[in-house]
Amino acid sequence: MFMHLEVFYCILILMSHMTTSCCSWSVNNFLMTGPKVYLIYSSSVAAGAQSGIEECKYQFAWDRWNCPERALQLSTHRSLRSANRETAFVHAISSAGVMYTLTRNCSLGDFDNCACDDTRNGQRGGTGWQWGGCSDNVGFGEAISKQFVDTLETGQDARAAMNLHNNEAGRKAVKGTMHKTCKCHGVSGSCATQTCWLQLTDFREVGNYLKEKYHRALKVDLLRGAGNSAASRSAIAETFSSISRKELVHLEDSPDYCLENRTLGLPGTEGRECLKKGKSLNKWEKRSCKRLCGQCGLAVEERKAELVSSCNCKFHWCCAVKCEQCRKTVTKYFCVKNGGQRGKNESGGSRRKNLRLKKKH
Repeated sequence: MFMHLEVFYCILILMSHMTTSCCSWSVNNFLMTGPKVYLIYSSSVAAGAQSGIEECKYQFAWDRWNCPERALQLSTHRSLRSANRETAFVHAISSAGVMYTLTRNCSLGDFDNCACDDTRNGQRGGTGWQWGGCSDNVGFGEAISKQFVDTLETGQDARAAMNLHNNEAGRKAVKGTMHKTCKCHGVSGSCATQTCWLQLTDFREVGNYLKEKYHRALKVDLLRGAGNSAASRSAIAETFSSISRKELVHLEDSPDYCLENRTLGLPGTEGRECLKKGKSLNKWEKRSCKRLCGQCGLAVEERKAELVSSCNCKFHWCCAVKCEQCRKTVTKYFCVKNGGQRGKNESGGSRRKNLRLKKKH
């Protein structure tokens, strides 16, 4: 609900400030129809921003910074507290989510004024294949997402330039992760020639792509106090224009996320759950206890939990399903303070709290 309210607030801001600008193909035609048109796209914009935040939480679930709610602000007018690489990721993944959802919903036929991208159909793409079919219209998603997301940046300072750059990097990620799908043509099922088109990949791939960009984000060094003077704006524009739009950028170093910082709203990693064992864990997840606990000066505490779930369900005529209650003991790991503050003299058994968790079906 928080993100939906945030995005709809942004939409209202946009509607009050938007003026018709020159855009590709027919965007002008429907922007000129007035505020009613924004209602057509507002639910897709809200859903896209929400999907971006959910992906952020997934990508950083086992990091020291785990995409907390108070980090989810998209524009300078809401006084975003920092300009670090985490802020860069939030802007990029949110912008990508909006563009992705608009493009996908276009392909699903949700908008009357949007159809397939057939601008390259009939052109030779490579040896043995040509463009055809129904490519996802990322041009549509890109144009509309710019109108919603980028217009929120009302400033002309370095932070606004950073946010706009990262918004664009998010949109580039959607384009850059699209995949080619082909259909064979030929006698008796042969594949003498192919017709190919571009489709959106799964949004998880966009998130993975941007997470890699996050790790390689570039820090932009600008003079302190660079503001809105003509000279400052020119220097800022020149600096950002020299950086690839595919890269994430930030202005400030990140704080120490190990430690609680109430001023910045950072909870620290004490009390966080981490992962140690599991066949399906990737390398990043397996190292989460070291990253969240050990490298932050915390110990790892093992706790036993009893997982209660429905099992052995049977249908009884008529008409009910009856299930048994199955219990399974699972082991969880948490970051705790080293030494005695968690009960140095307690027995091992008392430290391993038995928690009962219920699994919903």
